[in-house]
Amino acid sequence: MGLVDRPCATLEEYRAAGGLRGLEAALEMPPEGVIGVVAESGLRGRGGGGFPTGDKWRAIREIGTGDRYVVCNAAEGEPATFKDRYLLRTNAYQVLEGILIAAYAIGARRAFIGVKEAFAPESDAIVRAAQEMHDAGVVDPVPVELVSGPDLYLFGEETGLLEVVEGRPPLPRSARPYMEGLFAAPPRQNPTLVNNAETLANVPHILREGAEWLRSVGTVGSPGTMLFTLAGDVRREGVFELPLGTPLRSLVEDAGGGVRDGGTPKVIVPGASTTALIASQLDVPLDFEDMASTGSALGSGGFAVYDETACIVQIALLYSNFLWVESCGQCPPCKFGSGEITAHLQRIERGEGDAGDVGLMLARAKTVTDGQKCALPTGESLLMQSLLQTFTEEFEAHEGAPCERRRGDLLLPKIVELDEAAGRFHYDERYPSKLADWTYAAPPG
Repeated sequence: MGLVDRPCATLEEYRAAGGLRGLEAALEMPPEGVIGVVAESGLRGRGGGGFPTGDKWRAIREIGTGDRYVVCNAAEGEPATFKDRYLLRTNAYQVLEGILIAAYAIGARRAFIGVKEAFAPESDAIVRAAQEMHDAGVVDPVPVELVSGPDLYLFGEETGLLEVVEGRPPLPRSARPYMEGLFAAPPRQNPTLVNNAETLANVPHILREGAEWLRSVGTVGSPGTMLFTLAGDVRREGVFELPLGTPLRSLVEDAGGGVRDGGTPKVIVPGASTTALIASQLDVPLDFEDMASTGSALGSGGFAVYDETACIVQIALLYSNFLWVESCGQCPPCKFGSGEITAHLQRIERGEGDAGDVGLMLARAKTVTDGQKCALPTGESLLMQSLLQTFTEEFEAHEGAPCERRRGDLLLPKIVELDEAAGRFHYDERYPSKLADWTYAAPPG
């Protein structure tokens, strides 16, 4: 089984590979039957939360008043994440088919797929696939509309995505989409289903092959495969599809070829939303339960590996600065707290830190989540606490002296492109000039 084992460049190729049979099977069932099959498969969200997909669909169908909508979230923006873009480039048809099945199951009036304006190849693939499906007379339960949005991290947050669909900046809401969906106006809540692109890409296979298709690999609690992005100090960067439950070591050493130059991992950062991992945790299985047991999380399956040559202060600064810059400012503890942590890290890296910096940063990391509307400050809190507590001595060693191990090649792994032949990602080299108001500093001179 696999989501990307048979790339499809045309609708004809997709049909030959069994495409659209899942939609045909779904339309022969009552909507509740479709939801039942998805629930029985054990499919869980691949966008970060890991929530059971069937339960989510059933809730959207059964609660609230007003029209229903489906939104496919393909606006990924976490560091070290490229899997949704890779999936759309490989086979946009199965994502669209998954959207149509979900729309039928929940009784949606309209459907949307959100991508960033910067994702030109992905947008082109969606438009081309949708046009082919229309020209071929594929029965569309609902129209699917492409929504392009800004290259901002919060565009990938589910309520920020809804704001963009409605024509506004991606400022997260307090109410979740099942409570207040698209175009809601009291007393109509318009419950809206938001699913990640990879989650929806699994659905056509499940409807075509049955619930056991997904359960044929993976674990009991985390069935199926997942697309993992591996970046950083490894011999081969890329997107790799592996059964859930595969050890992290296999991703790093087998898929990624191990740490470059024969080194060892110093720290592995999952996305930017949870606790970092160290070399002694390489044997943790990559599934929702086992990752949670380490105090970390599977998230959206993106991992950045850093070897022993990397300075932990520089790594912490890259990620804290990212979360500070991308914070929208609606929740002052988030914006100010992440900004203060970033400022302390800048002082330490310049050699101006003192003995109180670590304690102050830990204190801010514990309050940065106060009043939060989204999960961004949770990332700042968990990631910074884990780095500060695990590598306390390295932070303290920087007191009063500039960093002697700072690497000029160490960039935030905000991926803009993949060179599959070379096994390397290209990172956003412009990102260091991005400011906390989401503008960019003018180049010097």
